[in-house]
Parts: sequence; C-alpha cells; structure tokens
Amino acid sequence: MSCNITVFGAGAWGSALAQALSTAHAVRLWARDRQHLDEIARTRENRRYLPDIRLDDALALEADFAAAARGADLHLVVTPLSGLRDTARRLREQSPGTPLLWACKGFEAGSGLLPHEVAAAELGSDAPCGVLTGPSFAAEVARGLPAAITLAARDAAFAHHWVNVLHQPRLRLYANTDLVGCEIGGAVKNVMAIAAGVSDGMGFGLNARAALITRGLAEIARLAEALGGRSETLMGLAGMGDLLLTCTGDLSRNRRVGLALAAGKSLGDILRELGHVAEGVSTAREVVRQARRHGVEMPICEAIDALLHHGLSARSAVEQLLARDPRHE
Repeated sequence: MSCNITVFGAGAWGSALAQALSTAHAVRLWARDRQHLDEIARTRENRRYLPDIRLDDALALEADFAAAARGADLHLVVTPLSGLRDTARRLREQSPGTPLLWACKGFEAGSGLLPHEVAAAELGSDAPCGVLTGPSFAAEVARGLPAAITLAARDAAFAHHWVNVLHQPRLRLYANTDLVGCEIGGAVKNVMAIAAGVSDGMGFGLNARAALITRGLAEIARLAEALGGRSETLMGLAGMGDLLLTCTGDLSRNRRVGLALAAGKSLGDILRELGHVAEGVSTAREVVRQARRHGVEMPICEAIDALLHHGLSARSAVEQLLARDPRHE
C-alpha cells in the first residue's frame, strides 16, 4: 500500500527515513533552511548531515511548510525534540487530523514532557499519532542496510495499521502500545551512551562497559515504571536494542561526546566539533529532575549530569560511581 508521506526535518535521521521510505512511497522532505534544501536538490546529497549517500531521485524536496503539509497521508516529524511543539502546532493549523509520527527523543527542556505529551498538548489527547524509535543509525538506514525499529501508539489499531504500511524487508517495524516505555528508552539511552564513551575513553575495558550497560538498563526500567511504562518494553528494540547500539557503535554521537570528555575536552568545544545535536547532553538534566521527582535512583545519570552541567571531572564521576554501596543498587 503506497501513500504520501511528508518528513519534516532534513537532519541525518530525517533524510535517512525519507530515503528509506521513498522506495515504496511518495515522500517529500521539508527543511527549515531553504539554502540547505537547495544544496540537497542540486547535489542529491545531504552533505551537512548525511554525506556520501546519494538520495533517491524520487524523493521530493519542499521548502514551503504549507505545501509540504498539504495532501499527505502521514506526517513524520524528525526534528530535534525542541522543534516538535512548534511543528505540531503548525501542522494542526495547516492539516488538522492528518496522522502524525515523530522520531524525536528526550524530555522537553523546561517542561520535562515526553514527546507524546508535547504532541497531546498541541494536537489533543485523541489525535492519531505515535512514535518511531529503536536501534537505527541514520547512515546505515539510508544505505539500505537492515534495521528493526518500533512504532508505538496508545491506539493499537493505529500502530498496527502504520506498521503494515511502512514495514519493508530492510526496515522492519514492530507495533507497541507502551508509549511511555518506548520514549523513556529512547531518551535515557543517550545519557548512558555518554557514560559508555567516558568509560571507554578512560580505558576501563569491555567488562566495565558491559556492567555499565546492564546497570544503565536497570535505571531506565526503573524510571519507565515510575512514569507508567512497562518494564518488558525495555527488554526489546526500544530499550535494550537501542541502548546496546548507542553505547557500543562508533556512529553514536552521544558516545563520541563521552569519549571526548574523557580526553579532557570542554563540552562547548565537543559540541562545536560534532556539528550535530547530541540529545543526551540536554536530556541528562531532565532525567535527573524526573528521577528526583519520582524517587527513582539513577546514579549513572546523576554522575553524567554532574559531569556535563556541574563541573564534575570525568575521573571524579567514575570514582563516584565505583564508591557506591552495592546494597543500594
């Protein structure tokens, strides 16, 4: 079943999803930066965020927001989380009632809301919408390498319908109704990836990385349950799968942040050199706030937040974790 899809956001992941979906659907890619979109149109390559990958000629590019929203069977928002609220509001005005998926991860800065809560605030709690999340590096998906991700929505019929529509042999989708669990997994794994980068960068070895990932998964599950999610969700693609990939893969931006912190670089310099958004940096602060609000122990996230935002050194952050009483784990 082919349909008309508009992807909002021409970063690495937005471009990769647009590329992957364009093999079976009519896809338009919208970007806020018209000059960036003009360059993509001229070169058929997103050199800024997804270099060395030629985009399919069938993939349409659209700089006008209203034109991009018009006539779509599905809207897919792949901006950083900071852009979800404004994009959802504009879509409500331009094309009310059109099904919406987002691929944003984290907690909204200031409000502490998860993406589905942001969407509900702008579109209403009964809007047809859901999240795409799971272990998926943009460059590999854009190249057509196999990947499996989760589509989660409160409405099971909605989730299963769009899984059937979007599912492809090399981009496999699985339906889930645990929005909270899936979004917590997608948010907090970025913080854990920074921790894994710090551990690897300090030369602590594979045993330490395995311990960190395992204890990190326990922290994620505790927070998800406290916020109404299901612990079994975190054993799947949206939890363990995404965590493993982001903590171990060389393409992980958040892991690279941790590696650079361990090397003694300042956060400002790291982010400038990265050139992409590393969601774990802002998410760490919000995760710690949520954990304290709900009485959830998250020592790894607290240490990374202190390292990123409160002047703690990488070595001190590690020593703080190693000194914890194991009876508290």
